[in-house]
Amino acid sequence: MLISTFQQQFVEAGCDEAGRGCLAGPVFAAAVVFPSDYCNSLLNDSKQLSEKKRMALRPVIESEALDFAVASVSAEEIDSINILNASYLAMHRALDMLKTKAAYIIVDGNRFKPYQDIPHQCIVKGDGKYLSIAAASILAKTYRDEYMDQLAPDFPGYDWLSNKGYPTIRHRKAVLEFGFTPHHRKTFRVSDPQLKLF
Repeated sequence: MLISTFQQQFVEAGCDEAGRGCLAGPVFAAAVVFPSDYCNSLLNDSKQLSEKKRMALRPVIESEALDFAVASVSAEEIDSINILNASYLAMHRALDMLKTKAAYIIVDGNRFKPYQDIPHQCIVKGDGKYLSIAAASILAKTYRDEYMDQLAPDFPGYDWLSNKGYPTIRHRKAVLEFGFTPHHRKTFRVSDPQLKLF
């Protein structure tokens, strides 16, 4: 069962990102603050949920959270600062957008760049353990998927409606055949079947 680590005297924000391993499109991140007594048995790591369930949960999260924000970092920015720093930046941008200043931050994963002077904790597989991180993973994933769906009709050969920019075989073959689009991360080199970052 997922839990909240929120303490009554603190405002705790959970953060997660989506799209870090993609060939194309921005990386998205979300920050979510829940009430101290919040419970939702349906919340889980976005990767463990179907697209239909993620989309059903998104309005629930947005209506029941005390505060939430979603932000992104473009492919061009990713190429400039690298994907790890871009993931941190996306989370920082989401935290910037919160109307309520967080007193504590919990982040999915094992690394995070400190945000302002606010203490934080990195939690491996936190999106499967803590409600606010799970909610952040769902928001980041659904907003990013929608963004890629909007781009897809203009670039039909890359199959973004299905792969959302991730390096599937079909996507890699399209890059090798047609080249990069303006939405691709140019610092990712594609060979078949290997994906290398240099």
